Amino acid sequence: MCGICCTVSLTAEIFKPYFLDYTNLQRRGPDSSHQLLETDCTYKYSCFFSGHVLHLRGQLTPQPLKDRNGNIFLWNGEVFGGVEVQDTSNDTRVMFEHITSCDSEHDILSLISKVQGPWAFIYYQKEKHNLWFGRDFFGRRSLLWGFGDNPEVALCLASALESSSLTDVKQWHEVPASGIFKFNLSTSAELKSIHLTHFLWMSATEEEQLEKGQSFLTVENQKYPAKITYEEGMLIAPITPLNKKIPELLSKSNPPALSNSVSLEDLKMLMSELHRENTESFIKVLSAAVKKRVSCLPKVTNLLTSKGKLANVAILFSGGIDSMMLAALADRNLPAEEPIDLLNVAFMMRQNANVKKLQKKPGPVSQHQDDGMAHKDFNPFDVPDRITGRLGWKELKSLNPGRIWNFVEIDVTHNELEQMRELHISQLVQPLNTVLDDSIGCAIWFASRGIGMLKCNGEKKPYTSTSKVVLTGMVPRDTCWLSRHRPKIYHEKVRKVSRRT
Repeated sequence: MCGICCTVSLTAEIFKPYFLDYTNLQRRGPDSSHQLLETDCTYKYSCFFSGHVLHLRGQLTPQPLKDRNGNIFLWNGEVFGGVEVQDTSNDTRVMFEHITSCDSEHDILSLISKVQGPWAFIYYQKEKHNLWFGRDFFGRRSLLWGFGDNPEVALCLASALESSSLTDVKQWHEVPASGIFKFNLSTSAELKSIHLTHFLWMSATEEEQLEKGQSFLTVENQKYPAKITYEEGMLIAPITPLNKKIPELLSKSNPPALSNSVSLEDLKMLMSELHRENTESFIKVLSAAVKKRVSCLPKVTNLLTSKGKLANVAILFSGGIDSMMLAALADRNLPAEEPIDLLNVAFMMRQNANVKKLQKKPGPVSQHQDDGMAHKDFNPFDVPDRITGRLGWKELKSLNPGRIWNFVEIDVTHNELEQMRELHISQLVQPLNTVLDDSIGCAIWFASRGIGMLKCNGEKKPYTSTSKVVLTGMVPRDTCWLSRHRPKIYHEKVRKVSRRT
């Protein structure tokens, strides 16, 4: 991902753009960093743009992009379909060329509706004095907005917060992924107020979007009054409508008890021709998605060094079915000579009473003793994901022994966890602050940093992953709403559950 930022001032006076520390944004985009100040003396407003690029496709394209007409573009995303991007082209450049050729609001929204993939963007339309911004339908790229009490700043957009960001972090929120926003700068500067148009995704309901957008703009902004207008029907959601039909069994007043046991009928159903076809279809679709994700990466780093070839792709690897599936599909879609990094994160555990009992308990040798994980030699980093990760690594090596599988053991001590959480992770997770946000954020941060130990010829050596792409299958499992909404299926019925999603 890239780091993008835009600060808007409803005055033509040159304000100090460096009130933000850009360290976190630069970490999002280490390959190129540039800033640009745009001032309009007619309507008296200023916009400061900052772009930090992580190079993933085509030629390195510095941001912000600006054309001869004064249009400015910041893009943090990847185009996997909908808009044609050649293998040797850069999607930021392609999107800029397309969006600057749009003549109307309808053209811009039609273009955005076509894009398949994760994205967040900021687009300054010079001629019409509009600032467009937003995220994809699923909110897969970070974009925050802040309406602080700084008299020089009307609005600030950023991929990540910094330790010195404006004022209180409570004044920052995620830009709602419920549609695309247009900030009319000329009208806002003249009236000294914030005039926004919110173009809603076609599949969303008006009531939900009104509740989302207005609370941020009317409550959080202290200096400038805000006016938001909602438009529907011009932005087409890229998903199939949700099936809200209630199954007959669930509609009964006393539904059957749920069971975790597998019956003979369940096995027959799974072995049927229909389920086999569905499984093959699923693997085909997922394989195509992985192929798009790992293709067209710059290969300049994949040179033969003293340590051998460097990996371009890594997997957040626990040895579970999700990460095993992604690793197998990456193996299918990458050249045979390219290594794959398997990043296995283990947070240090304490030796509790149960482990002590297992140490004293006589019995047969543990099935994991061959891996050096017998209970008699307690290792605080032999967490369940480390054990299954090693077993999965062995299975992958047996499936394709010609591939270099780098099993990277990333051990995180209590002290390092607390230190990195305070220095980096908490800032990146903000404004989200739940326990789940922290847990997922810590795991992804340590994995993507890629610093660990690599077992080579029976010895462990320090290793740092060079991969710019990290595949993870944790989102469906760890952020899924199914288990926590199961009781509500019967108490509030499926109709209310669907509204929560």
